[in-house]
Amino acid sequence: CQSHGEFGTSRSCCFWSISCNICSILNKMYSLEDKERIELIKKHIGEFPDFPKKGIIFKDLFTALSSGEVCRAVKELFLSYIKSSCPDIDAVVGLDARGFLFSLLIASELSIGCVPIRKKGKLPGETYSVEYQLEYGVDVFQLQKSALKPGQKVLIVDDLIATGGTLEAATKLIEKSGAVVAECLAIMELTPLKGRDKLKNYKVHSFIQYDED
Repeated sequence: CQSHGEFGTSRSCCFWSISCNICSILNKMYSLEDKERIELIKKHIGEFPDFPKKGIIFKDLFTALSSGEVCRAVKELFLSYIKSSCPDIDAVVGLDARGFLFSLLIASELSIGCVPIRKKGKLPGETYSVEYQLEYGVDVFQLQKSALKPGQKVLIVDDLIATGGTLEAATKLIEKSGAVVAECLAIMELTPLKGRDKLKNYKVHSFIQYDED
């Protein structure tokens, strides 16, 4: 930014330039159709105050998915993004439980494998296990040892990025299998919870961000 003789004017020029750069990046990221899909999904997401506990505003994606138009928009948004960001994936991993909705949808369209990561005791056969932190204790995620092959490129999908604990556990399970995490992808993200801090070594993307926790 060039100075125009006064600090305030120069600073305004810098802010304007930064804002333009951000807008340019966002415009390149999404097509007009994808922007419209995101707005449609966001408009239909339900909000429930004080659920599951007082002070929380719960973002309910199931409310949106009761609309056939939104279901189609979700599918097309996922496929459009994957085509540009990670087109050479070999499998899609869905996280227990809402991630299953999207992993099967994506896998069926791309004719690739759909693999579940579930809570302890839900999968038969030999499994890999990883603990992850809850608000009041720990839980365990598991992945069947036969589900993925070494070297496979894997997309992880879920409905929401919050604290990042479940996604972090999923990345560890996938790496135990010898497969490679191509990207972590979600519809929504609660940015104040800083879930990305646990996923700094991975490519992470969400379509809708909320500034309140």
